[in-house]
Amino acid sequence: MITASQVKELREKTGAGMMDCKKVLTETNGDEEKAIELLRERGIMKAAKKSDRIAAEGLVETYISEDAKLGAIVEVNAETDFVAKNADFQAFVKDVVKQVALNNPANVEELLAQKFINDESLTVQEELTNKIATIGENMSIRRFERFETEGTVASYIHGDGKIGVLLDIENADEQLAKDICMHIAAAKPEFLSEADVPEERVNKEKEILKAQVINEGRPEAVAEKIVAGRLGKFYGEICLLDQEFVKDPNQKVKDLVASKKAKINKFVRFEKGEGIEKKEENFAEEVAKQLK
Repeated sequence: MITASQVKELREKTGAGMMDCKKVLTETNGDEEKAIELLRERGIMKAAKKSDRIAAEGLVETYISEDAKLGAIVEVNAETDFVAKNADFQAFVKDVVKQVALNNPANVEELLAQKFINDESLTVQEELTNKIATIGENMSIRRFERFETEGTVASYIHGDGKIGVLLDIENADEQLAKDICMHIAAAKPEFLSEADVPEERVNKEKEILKAQVINEGRPEAVAEKIVAGRLGKFYGEICLLDQEFVKDPNQKVKDLVASKKAKINKFVRFEKGEGIEKKEENFAEEVAKQLK
């Protein structure tokens, strides 16, 4: 008879799921050492071997509560684009983003340690490990954001999970919220307003612009004024409120929002795999490797 304490001890030592631990303990008549060997053979070791592979594909997913006061966005990565189309992987990502919204973890480490929303006998980390073993690819929960507001949380997913946007906006109807989300997806703003741009970033841009002006042969006496003018273009590229609205370039986003008496509090835009260095491989060679 396998006891609960034996299962608990094996789980703590291996990070494997409860049912997996119970099964191998039963098969080995409670021999923990042999049970660990079986777990390694059936996936845990397999998952560990995959952990050094680059996971830059996957999905961005969002969750919005029924009252639209709470929302979350998450990026979960895998090695190949094929996995993004896997129903088990998609369901796992949806569970993870819902867990972020409802359980409010402080960071990824805390999220991984939480009881999994769909099976409290497992942690999120254990469920992730199970998915790695089952699907056969390295996976990771890379990042997330969570908004809770008195206004409205809106979201937009583009390209089957390639880009995701989460928006906190006040006094906006559904169409305006959707338009702003789609604009963010397309225009890639980095900051909400000029006030949010770090001083170091602004000073660096001023240096670059001043050097450009002087290289154009303009006198240094008027360089500062020219730089101030060109700085507006810089803000117009990276600040959401200063950008030209994609559906009507004749007005800026801040003018559109003001005309609707709305207010944007914050936003976040995730693009799958951005900033991850991908390993380039010849696809034919990769297939040949798999066949061997």
